[in-house]
Amino acid sequence: MESLLKNPRVLIAAALLAGVIAILVYSGADDGGNEDRPQTSGHQKMLAKLAVIATDSDNVFFGDASINRARAQLLSVRPGDPQEIGLRFGLGANELRRGETEAAIELLQECYDLLTKASHTIPPEVRTQVRKTTTFLLAVAYLRLGENENCVDCHTSESCIFPLKGGGIHEKRKGSQKAIPYLEEVLALAPDDAAARWLLNLAHMTLGSYPKSVPEKYLMRPELFDSDEDFPRFTNIAKRVGLNTFSLCGGAISDDFNGDGLLDIVASNWGPKGQLRYFINTGKGKFIDRTEKAGLTGLYGGLNINQTDYNNDGYPDIYVMRGAWLGEQGKHPNSLIRNDGNGTFTDVTFEAGLASDNFPTQTASWADYDNDGLLDLYVGNEVIGETPVPSQLFHNNGDGTFTDVAEQAGVQNNRYAKAVIWGDYDNDNDPDLYVSNYGEPNRLYQNHGDGTFSDVAPALGVDRPIWSFPAWFWDFNNDGALDIFVSSYEIPDGTGLVAKSYLGLPFEAETLCLYQGDGKGGFKEVAREQKLTQLSLPMGSNFGDLDNDGFPDFYLGTGYPNYEALMPNLMYHNQRGNSFADVTTAGGFGHLQKGHAVVFADLDNDGDQDVFEQVGGAYPGDGFVDVLFENPGFKNHWIKLKLIGIKSNRAGIGARIRVEITEAGKKRSVYCHVNSGGSFGASPLRKEIGIGKSESIDLLEIHWPTSGITQTFYDVPVDVCLDIQEGENKYKVFFLPRIKF
Repeated sequence: MESLLKNPRVLIAAALLAGVIAILVYSGADDGGNEDRPQTSGHQKMLAKLAVIATDSDNVFFGDASINRARAQLLSVRPGDPQEIGLRFGLGANELRRGETEAAIELLQECYDLLTKASHTIPPEVRTQVRKTTTFLLAVAYLRLGENENCVDCHTSESCIFPLKGGGIHEKRKGSQKAIPYLEEVLALAPDDAAARWLLNLAHMTLGSYPKSVPEKYLMRPELFDSDEDFPRFTNIAKRVGLNTFSLCGGAISDDFNGDGLLDIVASNWGPKGQLRYFINTGKGKFIDRTEKAGLTGLYGGLNINQTDYNNDGYPDIYVMRGAWLGEQGKHPNSLIRNDGNGTFTDVTFEAGLASDNFPTQTASWADYDNDGLLDLYVGNEVIGETPVPSQLFHNNGDGTFTDVAEQAGVQNNRYAKAVIWGDYDNDNDPDLYVSNYGEPNRLYQNHGDGTFSDVAPALGVDRPIWSFPAWFWDFNNDGALDIFVSSYEIPDGTGLVAKSYLGLPFEAETLCLYQGDGKGGFKEVAREQKLTQLSLPMGSNFGDLDNDGFPDFYLGTGYPNYEALMPNLMYHNQRGNSFADVTTAGGFGHLQKGHAVVFADLDNDGDQDVFEQVGGAYPGDGFVDVLFENPGFKNHWIKLKLIGIKSNRAGIGARIRVEITEAGKKRSVYCHVNSGGSFGASPLRKEIGIGKSESIDLLEIHWPTSGITQTFYDVPVDVCLDIQEGENKYKVFFLPRIKF
């Protein structure tokens, strides 16, 4: 977390001027209260604990104790004292974070003016750096003013879609107009400052003066941002359908929570008073907020969420992860929220035994690791300060309770886990576990089938990047062998690193890794040969099949907490397993706000997957509205499969699917396994599989790991939904009404 909180620009100025410590403050209104309906004591206990957490004045992101102390200190400093500059700078930076943008600009402008008057008191060897740091942050504050006045207050479907044009151009121009001279001053002091160069070009985009008004020596030419291929444009329709919820960063799930066959949305907000929100799909082109009626009011926080069916009752439950990035202050209980099957939910965390030891986390994954038909839970925990804490493997006892068996299983990790995901990479019928760690090598825990695991990542060469974040198992080239995607996440000067990557300049940072499985338990790193060389800083991300060709594409929600982190989220189109093409700008996917949970789901039942993204930053002043990119359609065929486990877990998590088709006279197979996709954002457990131009399915094969049963069906129709029960020799066809958004 240190590298996140201590932006080099802010850190240097604070240290040089006055040793100002970052002050991160709370801002936000109460989103709701307790429900009147009867609740279990465990549910009420969770509400009470979260209410206490919401009032923590020492929270490093939201608490106000430290900033109040700094204000008092400023009042006691004599005018002209060099410490005054540092205090005003620190307060300005933190007013910006808490959303008091105009107050921040005033403080930073005072700091800038004081620096001009008192430059002789600053040692020459640090004078330029101090000036540059202050000027840069003042420019960022003005850019944020422009975002607030245009992208937030006057939001359109084109707002913040990179490269900015049309409805993305700012009508209220003060913010960017004021920022540009300060960015030019930074570049005059440091011509190689790639972050300032990036933001200068972006500021001109917001005014419609890019590229013509950008000085030639600082111009980033438009062709740098061209997509690798033509691609249909997706439109953000979140506002039209009622999903443009304003929030800070958080998680998202799409699944059928009320059993009507339509996909709903659940989204979280990591703020201590950030309400978990539940939106039901009406089937009439709208989503309706049913949070209060569902009994979820007061369940706050959660940087990430996913779904499960831990009790095998056929209703998707919700798991909420809390405390990420907060260190010692992040010992918040996570939540297991049971779907009661009648439109309401109940928090059963305490009854389930999942809150005895709480550590900061934002990653967890469900699988039946011991093949007993019950879903188990792995929670990847973060380091607290310099102290490693164990991750947890909760074994499902089958009676609604869980037992942490991580120590005896050998999977405690004791590293800063940022992504965990299950997949049977060695095809021995039990799931293995990949753990992406931040600042230390990643792990691949091989499941021995006897309740124990061993880390084989170093031996198999899959332990990088060292600074990593999202990860997932998939079969990107449809060869039947699971592959591993794991992204890099290096924060210091992140915006500058991204700019250098676009410019083709050298930079010191790892890029993402793509490990191609060989079907024999081995891997080869192939990111470069798959044309995945652009540096990105992804957080939320996931994969799906945009064009229904059977090859998975993926979307990266990019960014980091600081306000200068304005970089496009990235979409990659799979070139039939041979490489990936960046289609970000052609497809309209390049949202500049901080992207978190990503979901691929056919929300309108037209056969192709739309993309929902939970958007918003970590600081109180960095909220934004969520987006829903509607798929325009590619005229390819598809099939949807709802698997129902009998001996295996009811949700079918871990089942393997093969679809054999004939396309243009050639046979090929499409492979997938049942889970919610990536590690940050949860797609439906009902599988949506593209099959290209094939008008029928030659063979559909489903392998259930618990029972060992492999079901095979021939001459299966396309463009339909199937219910398939484990062990049955017939399937049920059901048709879902198409929804017009």
